Amino acid sequence: MSDKTTSRTPERLPDGPPTEDRRHHVRSMLMRESLVDKHIIAATEVETPVFRMLPHACVVKVGGRSVIDRGKSVVFPLVEALAEALTQQKLIIGMGGGARTRHVFSIGLDLGLPTGVLASLSAADALGNAHILGTLLAPYGVVAIPPEIFGHLLPFFLQAAPGVIFNGVPPYALWEHPPALGRIPPHRTDAGCYLTAECFGCKSFTLIKDVDGLYDADPTIHPHATFIPEISVAELKQRAFETLPFDPVLLDLLPKARLVKRFQIINGARPELLAPALRGEHVGTIIHAD
Repeated sequence: MSDKTTSRTPERLPDGPPTEDRRHHVRSMLMRESLVDKHIIAATEVETPVFRMLPHACVVKVGGRSVIDRGKSVVFPLVEALAEALTQQKLIIGMGGGARTRHVFSIGLDLGLPTGVLASLSAADALGNAHILGTLLAPYGVVAIPPEIFGHLLPFFLQAAPGVIFNGVPPYALWEHPPALGRIPPHRTDAGCYLTAECFGCKSFTLIKDVDGLYDADPTIHPHATFIPEISVAELKQRAFETLPFDPVLLDLLPKARLVKRFQIINGARPELLAPALRGEHVGTIIHAD
């Protein structure tokens, strides 16, 4: 029996020699390119706008130490304000940790635990606060979403309920970025809630704290500190305040944003400010990317 040969027409891959490979190759701008090449990375800045998944939802971050730890005198009026806001807006409510997180950090630092482990431990306190506020808002239809399914089912729950509540600690866990100073995780609940707003392309991001906004010094220590109603990230970095009422890493995240390029800080002890803040009114301190 004679051998039979099949004639093939060689294919040519982009920028390569002829090949007998008959497999289908997906051609794209990143094919056979290094994803660490600066020119390639710059080329991904295409004109196509980033798609907003939840453009009508507002992200609200409720502080653990600044709100929940202060008890019902602060929490109950804020719950009423949130309930009223839920009749007008779709809310994504992120929760922060409180005194217990700081206690865990103290123990962990004393034991020499690395930053990634501290980040993993901090999520428990914020999750507990989410259950607390979620319980108080349950009569108004708010759904508490477990961290494991939050990102995947968030759009579904917002279609079914007026609002959702979640643990604001970003899921870096053991892969948390090492901080430039100390070992406390830099991406805490303010950063996690902001990244949620940016990823889903939400309408706004509001931080509910225990101060009226940003001051040039800590107002609890310096009663004559100057209130700052609005400021850019560049100016804020230039002035280099000793303390900030939010995670400092937000100053690195905000200039890189594609969708949410500002946020507002309001006082949780003044719940009447929540509704106008969600309407886009200037009632606290606004920090913007440029």
